[in-house]
Parts: sequence; structure tokens; C-alpha cells
Amino acid sequence: MNQSDVLVVGAGPAGCMVAGELARAGRSVTVLEKHAAPSPLSRAFGVHARTLEILDSRGMADALLANGTRARGLKLWNGLELDLGVLPSSFPFLLVTPQSNVDRVLESNAREHGARILRGVTVRGLVQRGDGVTVHGRDAEGREQQWTARYVVGADGVHSTVRTAIGLDFPGKELLRSIMLADVRLTDPPNGLINVDAGTDCFAFVAPFGDGWFRVIAWDRTDGAAESEPVDESRLRAVLRRAVGTDYGWSEVRWSSRFACDERQVSRYREGRVFLVGDAAHVHSPAGGQGMNTGIQDAMNLGWKLAAVLGGADQKILDTYHDERHPVGKLVLRSSGATIRMLLLRSVVARTLRNIVSARVLRRQRAVGRIAGMFSGVSISYARRRGEHPLVGRRAVQIPLIDGTVTTALRDTAFLMIGENDCSRTDIPRRADHGPAVLVRPDGYIAWAGRSDSNRWQAVRDRWTAECSASISPAAT
Repeated sequence: MNQSDVLVVGAGPAGCMVAGELARAGRSVTVLEKHAAPSPLSRAFGVHARTLEILDSRGMADALLANGTRARGLKLWNGLELDLGVLPSSFPFLLVTPQSNVDRVLESNAREHGARILRGVTVRGLVQRGDGVTVHGRDAEGREQQWTARYVVGADGVHSTVRTAIGLDFPGKELLRSIMLADVRLTDPPNGLINVDAGTDCFAFVAPFGDGWFRVIAWDRTDGAAESEPVDESRLRAVLRRAVGTDYGWSEVRWSSRFACDERQVSRYREGRVFLVGDAAHVHSPAGGQGMNTGIQDAMNLGWKLAAVLGGADQKILDTYHDERHPVGKLVLRSSGATIRMLLLRSVVARTLRNIVSARVLRRQRAVGRIAGMFSGVSISYARRRGEHPLVGRRAVQIPLIDGTVTTALRDTAFLMIGENDCSRTDIPRRADHGPAVLVRPDGYIAWAGRSDSNRWQAVRDRWTAECSASISPAAT
């Protein structure tokens, strides 16, 4: 059967995340993926705190934590360090693990909850109609096929067929060509931090995978090789030495590749019944390791909203996907671009000034918290309506509960009513008697805040969803 509630094009992290979110809410979802099998290779390697919170709220974080290395911070130019331990999160670190591990966990979750993933499918185009979308292409046997759905999500990467089919441009500019990356065994490795440094014409990132293996990403301004050319191991090693002053006891390489990066973002994340997530909507510098993370967070934001609308909620909430996530994508483009440009300053005066200013900034705890929060995603908040409580739009995962955490309470994807009084979980939401309370969305952000004896939260809940919520209480203080 080729009919679903939602068709997702692309089975990468963003695609599988949105598919899993829909499937666990009971919606029928089919994922169309061009590759016949999952790739064991990828350039992404870091899972940030906010993404781990999201995955934990769906019971997936532990599987990644068991197979990753926790980097407690970043070592930057001139020996400066950015401490991630200041993050107000249960995950105050960057988890270093290959994207293939993330792919595996997200795909397994999607399949477990009933998502259908079809591989070897080439999507060629789509047509939107009043009540749905028809996607056409070829299946794994080369046969022409059509798939229909009420909505389509394009998670098919930087060269998105879905984006082209709906006529959206991808404005922006080329940033860097022929970036080299490799998984390398080092016999004299750096500390447990992500190491980032640069010379006047090169930069390098070194991240620990564990068991002596490290991801090395490097760029040389004088390297004119095409992305299709193999990486010259001796050249990569030499660039690493120039950038950081050592090769850390370079021993062997198990895999290497090249890639390019641009700074681009679509003007809107929605066109009718079609949505874009991840690299199909935005691409940027690898600095900060935010690409895969931003895509997963896009998918979480969109997934529960699509599920709610398919369950009877007002379709207007789908517009909030663009409203909330487009500014985040824009911020990531700016912050990652600024970071890479700071790395690649060529003037001695400019580099000296950068080092002085950076040292002063990183001595201030508040500044460290803001920078770490920006890159990790925990400081992301969404705009609130005029007159709404200042807490609206902020993440709620740090509210202590009597029994468990907000992330574990969110695992049934319901809205949560967190009040001051002791309340049991119910199928039909009921308000607490008195005191402050917050209504938490399925993605962990606050939808309403006020007094629990007010009935205003019910109107807010009804605006977001047609389904029931759960009521629990915070920890005693």
C-alpha cells in the first residue's frame, strides 16, 4: 500500500527522527531513502546537550551514551578552553560518536514504532493537491511508483529533490571547498576535549571517538583538490601539524574523505503541505558541530505538530514550525560562520586581538554559559505572544520532579501539566488546586505558565492539540 499520513523523503537523522515521532503517536508514516543500505561513514560526530535531552525524552539517549565519548569542553586557539560543564543540563558535555550510531538508533526507533522505511527509492518529483501530496519515483527494482500522503517532509539533504520540486531556492554562498576528514589512531592523543586550532592558512578539529581513534577534520587554503579526490594522508597529517603544532603520534587511518560546506538557508520551511528539515533547509560551517543536531531539533519540532494536526488539532500550528525553527537556523549560520572566520584570520594584528578578547570573554562565567548554551542548543527559546508569561517558549527539562524528570515524563509524547501540588498521571487532564504551574509541550518547551487554578492553560492546550495531557508535580523544595 502506497498511502500514508506522512511521507518522509530521506532516512538520515532528521528524517528518521520525524518518522519516529509520528509513528509513536500512531500516525502512518513511510520513509523513502535513495541509498540501498545505511552508510557506516559520515562526517558528523557530535551530539550536543539539547539533542541528548530530546533523545532522552524518547528513550534513545542511553543507547548513544553507551557508545560515545563525553567531551567536557573545547580547547580553542591560544590554549583557551570552553567549559561545557557549566551547561544547565543533565548532559553537560558533547557526546562524540559517529553519525552512523545516531542513524542506527533513530532508524531502529522509527521502525519499532511502526514507520515503514523503503530503501533504494529514487524520488523524482511531487504534486500537491488540495487534500494531499503525490510523490513519484522509482522503487528499488527500478519500477515507476507513486506514493500519496496528507503531508510530505523533505529530509533529503543539501541537494534536496523535494526542495527543488516545490520551487524553493537555496540562497547563500560557498564557504569552504575540499575539507579533509579522517578517522585516525593517535598514540600521543590530546586530552578529553575537542581540540580546535588554526594557522594563517589552515585549521584542524580533533575529537576523541574512544579506544585510541579520533576524528580529524582539516582544511588547507592552498589545497585545490576536488571533493571527489582521495585524501592524501601525508598532506592531512602535515596540515594537522601546521594547525595545532603536533600530529599527536599519528599512527594509522581507517577512513578518509572530503567535503565542501556552504552557508545557505531557504526563505521558508513550508510550502503548502510540504516541509523541509535539516540540510534540505539549511547548511553551514562545521564549526560547532551543529548540523546534525539542528536537523534533529527541526524534526522534533515538526513531528509532534504534524501528529497533533493529524489527530484533529488546528492546522495553523503547522505555521509555527517555520516561525520557531527558521530563526534558529539563521542563528546557527551566523554563529558557525563567525567561528570559522575567527579561526581563519590571517592578519597578525587581527589574530592577536582575537586572542586577547577571547581570553577576557572566557574568564567570565556568564559569557562562558551563553556561548556554551548557544552551541549546545540549551539556550534556544521560541518567541512568545504579547502578554504571555516570560517562561513561555523556554525549555522546561530542568524543572525537578518528585518522581523522575521532565524528559522521562515526556516519553509518552503528551503535553504535561506540572503543578505545585501532588497530582497523579491521568488520561484526562485536570488542574491542580492552587499555585504556580506550567504546561509543557511534547518537545519540552513551555506552552503556558501561570496559576494552576486558572483555566487559561486549557485554552492554550486546546490551541496546540486535540488530545489529552498528563498532570504531574514538581519536586518538593
